[in-house]
Amino acid sequence: MTERDIPDSWSSGKAREPDKIGGSSKSQQFGETPVFGAPATGSTSKSMKRRNKKDSVSGASRTEGLPIDTNSENTSLPSKNSQRLPRWMKSWVLWSVLLTLIPGSIGFLAMAMLFKLPSAPNCPSIFWPLASASVRLHCAQLAASKQKVDDLLQAIAMVRQLPQNHPLHGEIERFLEEWSKDILRLADQSFQGGNLEEAIATARKIPEDLAAYKLVDNQVSQWQSIWSKAEGIYQEAEGELKQRRWQSAFMLSAKLLRVDNKFWASTKYDQLNRLITSAREDGEKLAKAEGLADSKVVDNLLEAIKIAESIGSDSYLYQKAQELVPAFGRKMLELAQAKLDTRDADTALDIARQIPDSTKLQTEVEDFIALADAQRSAWIGTVAGLETAISQAQQIDPSRPVYDKAQQLITRWQLEIEDVARLERARTLASQGTVNELTAAIAEVQMIPVNNPRASEAKQEASRWRTQVETIEDQPYLERAEQIAFMGDINSLQAAIAEASQIGRGRALYPEARRRIGTWTAKVERIQDQPYLDQARELAQSGNLPAAISAAQAIASSGRSLSSEAQAAIDDWSGQIRARENWKKARELALAGTPEALVEAMRLADKVSNNSVLRLDVNVALDQWSQQLLDIARSQGNSDLYKAIETAKLIPRGSSAYSAAQDQIKTWQQFLNPEPPPPPPSQPEYPQLQPITPINEG
Repeated sequence: MTERDIPDSWSSGKAREPDKIGGSSKSQQFGETPVFGAPATGSTSKSMKRRNKKDSVSGASRTEGLPIDTNSENTSLPSKNSQRLPRWMKSWVLWSVLLTLIPGSIGFLAMAMLFKLPSAPNCPSIFWPLASASVRLHCAQLAASKQKVDDLLQAIAMVRQLPQNHPLHGEIERFLEEWSKDILRLADQSFQGGNLEEAIATARKIPEDLAAYKLVDNQVSQWQSIWSKAEGIYQEAEGELKQRRWQSAFMLSAKLLRVDNKFWASTKYDQLNRLITSAREDGEKLAKAEGLADSKVVDNLLEAIKIAESIGSDSYLYQKAQELVPAFGRKMLELAQAKLDTRDADTALDIARQIPDSTKLQTEVEDFIALADAQRSAWIGTVAGLETAISQAQQIDPSRPVYDKAQQLITRWQLEIEDVARLERARTLASQGTVNELTAAIAEVQMIPVNNPRASEAKQEASRWRTQVETIEDQPYLERAEQIAFMGDINSLQAAIAEASQIGRGRALYPEARRRIGTWTAKVERIQDQPYLDQARELAQSGNLPAAISAAQAIASSGRSLSSEAQAAIDDWSGQIRARENWKKARELALAGTPEALVEAMRLADKVSNNSVLRLDVNVALDQWSQQLLDIARSQGNSDLYKAIETAKLIPRGSSAYSAAQDQIKTWQQFLNPEPPPPPPSQPEYPQLQPITPINEG
């Protein structure tokens, strides 16, 4: 079989099928030859060409068997001389040689024709309407062997229309099923390679009347289900990427490895992982940019904008980055506005001019700069500055968004010009420093309406000047009161209080007058109450603590200057009384000598303060009572160790018997719970001796 037998590109004219193959004559079927003595395959082999050529050259010899026209001019009878045979034809040697060679040559040619294999049909040149079933099957097999979709479809088209009763029907059905499955396999290769539409189109090329076509719908549905599932996973992962949930995206990408499609499990999986890695890196960049922007520092905001601009257009976070750029720029504009609100126009303008054009806020920035320049001029506080501000604001075009705000400022500044003039006149008057000029300055600024721009400033100036007036008017009262109080006796102090009380509430020096009045009043109260407190202390020193408390109680409850001092003394004396009572009761309880009485006595005695004079006696008693408890416990240990241990545990920490009690408790517990004896020492292991084999002396 030669390469030319495989149909690479058969013409449509030669490849067309007969209208009715089943109606062909018997001579067209497998193993038979067609009419006119031509080979069954319609071959144009060299043997056929040579025979045709020979026939055309020696055409004259074919006329030997034809009837002779006696009327023709060329058919006259031969003369006598013409009937005479040449000499070589009469030679018996020649005829002997011819009779020997001719039969042998004929036999040789016959054998050669018997052993010569028929030449393969040239499929591209066959006229298919006259081709036999065997030739069709042969050429179809050649076409199908190339394992290409178009060739497989052409192979199917060559043989699929044979009738059911054709002798080759069974074999052809088997080939049709095999070739249909080959087409499905090639379609699946397209599907596995990532071309779903091509795979579906290829599968649907299988003729619907073939048995294998029932597999197409199921296969297509399976492909579409797998593809839809993979696309869903991919799109879900993309959604997680946009939300910057990297771990979730990685977990979703791993699902692609379990998809029954090589394209999604390899190419798209690798692509998604690269996208996740890239998106995570971009996400870290954006997180850094957002962190910088939250600091509200101009340099950090500029760095944040640069980082956001570095995110490429192929990134899933590109849109987010593009949204952040103007957001960061707007934060810069907010910082500039905050500075402008504090009347720091220079810093505000510096920030605004640094906002990059990439933020797409050029219009807002230009408007901000125009108004900030005008406001900076207005804040100079002079009429000239206000007039300059008005001129700058009037240059803002009506089409700009801040035009209305500029007009409001112009109106404000026009009113402010009048206020500034009044403030300047008032300040000139107040600079004289006299009551009359200060009063005139106050009257001047009070003419500024409360709803005017400089009304707040005018109010502040008026309040400051009024304070100066009141200070000038009331200062003599305080100075005279200080002079009167200098003597320090009750009458002088009371006279000073009366003088300072002439300064009324709400006046500038009223707080200072009240502070001095309080100081002088406390001195008067101390002079008056000190004898009573001294008397109470004398009673306490004599040991009559209840009388001392009673004497000091009147001072403590009066709310006067010595009240806190008297109350502190009362608390001390009351503590001493309680300490004496506790110490007395503790000694009475200890006389009982029982463990319970001794413990309660030590508890009451320990309430005596360390600052009390009784504490030294208390400490001695505590040591004695703790030793007494230990002695009781040891006595109990002769009959009841458990009760002895409980009694020893009652000895308080810090007493002289505490350490001895703990040692005794430990000894008793060891006696009650002896440690198990140690295990006997293990015997040493000796190696097992082998029995001695007696020596056979014989």
